[in-house]
Amino acid sequence: MSVMPDTWIREMARDKGMIEPFTEKQQREGVISFGLSSYGYDARVSREFKIFTNVDSAIVDPKEFSPKSFVDRDTDVCVIPPNSFALARTVEFFRIPRDVLVICLGKSTYARCGIIVNVTPLEPEWEGHVTLEFSNTTPLPARIYAEEGACQFIFLKAHTACEVSYADRAGKYMGQRGVTLPKL
Repeated sequence: MSVMPDTWIREMARDKGMIEPFTEKQQREGVISFGLSSYGYDARVSREFKIFTNVDSAIVDPKEFSPKSFVDRDTDVCVIPPNSFALARTVEFFRIPRDVLVICLGKSTYARCGIIVNVTPLEPEWEGHVTLEFSNTTPLPARIYAEEGACQFIFLKAHTACEVSYADRAGKYMGQRGVTLPKL
């Protein structure tokens, strides 16, 4: 597997619609950076957030996930309570090629503030908005800024295409739009 450079990412985004909308170069003036980087793409977080709360004494159960576990917010700045968690999504819509696996890492700006961004790998031929998981590991409230950088996607190209892709097996998160909750 090879890590793919900016030239390949740009070509795949422009010619094949791999990332939409696509920001051609890194934007950083007064914002947490986003856009194309040397060997990755820094995606933005949208204004759509689901903040976990214990108001209704719900239990987080991946097999029977209850909407009572969170509150919805559409906002420019999401405040995550201390030692809490929020779901969000990327502004960008991704279409992953059959011979590519994508991994994601959080932005150092957030990591240095105790905010962890988690995303599971984007599998070959998966497409959709990426659901982002933000964990506030601090004892203080933490801010997440909508329409700014949240994480970096690294594209790993295989020597040969996989036998069975995410699309082939009709993966349960295929084509997701908006923040997508756990499915069984």
